[in-house]
Amino acid sequence: MYGRKDKKFKLTPAMEDYLEAIATIKQKQGVARVRDIGDFLHVKPSSVHSALSNLSKRGFVIHERYEFVDLTSEGEKAAKDVIKRHEILLNFLTTVLGIDWSVANKDACLMEHSLSGETVQKLTKFVEFAQNRPGQDRPEWLHSFEHYYQTGEFRNCRKRAGK
Repeated sequence: MYGRKDKKFKLTPAMEDYLEAIATIKQKQGVARVRDIGDFLHVKPSSVHSALSNLSKRGFVIHERYEFVDLTSEGEKAAKDVIKRHEILLNFLTTVLGIDWSVANKDACLMEHSLSGETVQKLTKFVEFAQNRPGQDRPEWLHSFEHYYQTGEFRNCRKRAGK
C-alpha cells in the first residue's frame, strides 16, 4: 500500500507500469517527457496525460502541462519496488529456468504486479542460492532440470557419500 498517510491505496498494474516507465526513462535520459513515456509504454499521449493526472492527484508524480515528469519520494519508492520485482523475476526466468530474455521480460512485466512481498523475498533468496553455489557456474540440479524439461526423463542422481 502506498500513498500519503491520510490516503493509502493499492496501485493498479497500469499505475505501476507508469511509475516504472518514468523511473527507467529518467535513469537513461535524465528526464522524462510525456512523449517518452508514451513511446516506452506504447500508448497515446492522451493516455499518458490521464495517467499522470491520476498519479499526481495521489501524490506519486509531479507534472505540469508541457513540463517534465518527476516522481515524488513516494512515487520513487513505488517505482523502485516494481523495478526490483521485475529484475528478480527476469533473473529467475532467464538464469534458473533458461527462458529466452525477450519472452522472460514480457512475462516478468505481467507477473511483477501480482506477487506478494513474501513470495518476492523467497524468490530472491532462491535465485541467490542457485547462482552463488561455490565452485559451480550452474548447479548440477539445474542441468538435471533442463534435461528433464527437454526429454521428460530423470537423470540418475549420484549417491551422496555415506548414503
